[in-house]
Amino acid sequence: MKNDFRKLKRTIILQIIITLFIAAAIGLLINNILIDGILQAPFADWFTQLIQNVFDVDFYAAQMTYMNLFQRNKPLWLAIGFILLLLIIFYITLSRFTLYFKQMNQGIHMLAEEQQAEFNLPPELEFMEKNLNTVKDRLAKRARDAQEAEQRKNDLVVYLAHDIKTPLTSVIGYLSLLNEASDMPQQQREKYTKITLEKANRLEDLINEFFDITRFNLQTIVLEKSPINLSLMMMQIADEFYPLLAEKGSSAAIHADDHLMIEADPDKLARVFNNVFKNAIMYSDEDSTIDINIKKTDDHVMIEFTNFGKTIPSHKLQSIFEKFYRLDESRSSHTGGAGLGLAIAKEIVLAHNGQITAESENGTTVFTVTLPS
Repeated sequence: MKNDFRKLKRTIILQIIITLFIAAAIGLLINNILIDGILQAPFADWFTQLIQNVFDVDFYAAQMTYMNLFQRNKPLWLAIGFILLLLIIFYITLSRFTLYFKQMNQGIHMLAEEQQAEFNLPPELEFMEKNLNTVKDRLAKRARDAQEAEQRKNDLVVYLAHDIKTPLTSVIGYLSLLNEASDMPQQQREKYTKITLEKANRLEDLINEFFDITRFNLQTIVLEKSPINLSLMMMQIADEFYPLLAEKGSSAAIHADDHLMIEADPDKLARVFNNVFKNAIMYSDEDSTIDINIKKTDDHVMIEFTNFGKTIPSHKLQSIFEKFYRLDESRSSHTGGAGLGLAIAKEIVLAHNGQITAESENGTTVFTVTLPS
């Protein structure tokens, strides 16, 4: 940007210098033509005759007046002519500079009005034209992304609101049966109680997702760091997910050095690994293994979650960490969340000055969390 403005400054200075030279050249040319050049005699005759007619003087008095005004004051007339020409040319040049500002102002106005037309500025302002078009494209993309995110959120809120009715209706129905049928067999009562508890837990999950939607938009992440044994944390998380792994006949394999310590917020980091791990399990093949590799270097730690299943298309990988984005849009909220898990994981990782990425190829998907060590 600075180089572009220097270039524009040099262009303006060059135009001013050229203006001065043109004014000087025209002034000298007029002086040479009217006073010392080929038009001297006609001009002198015309001026002498004009003096005679206007002031009613003789030829010699009129000729003397011409000599006193022009022949003896050549430098003065040259200066006057030069100044007049300079003012005229400077006005023309200034009008051109003013046009630059008008066009830039028009471009900024179009930007403020969010008009879709491309900006077209003079060649001297090419850098400004590129910048304005770049800003316009970025603002348009942000507006589209915000609109898409808002639409996804609205759709998911509708899905969640609808799905809340299902477990709530079941909970009320089974509790009513338990309340009304006091002589219900114990085995049947236990069965209904178990179903009611499952539906109540599902209802709690859905309500928590509503809270997540609100917190994700309003809450600023504040970290409370402390030393963490990363290897031990990962083993504990794997144990917590054992029931979910067992349902699919899958397992988790952790490859890490013992007592691998980092400085981080344990609660929030656990949420990152929970979200990534759960996502890996949900989209992995049955009877497969989730590989978790933890590698430490001098300045950072890499945690890789590798699962084997359907390849994620590249265009979906670019959006997988966006809020309210769900990888499988056809899934209902009975089986999928609000699409906040990976988005929240990304926010927490960024708050730790780390990064999270995803790669998927040939049925192998790898989520990599990189944290400073």
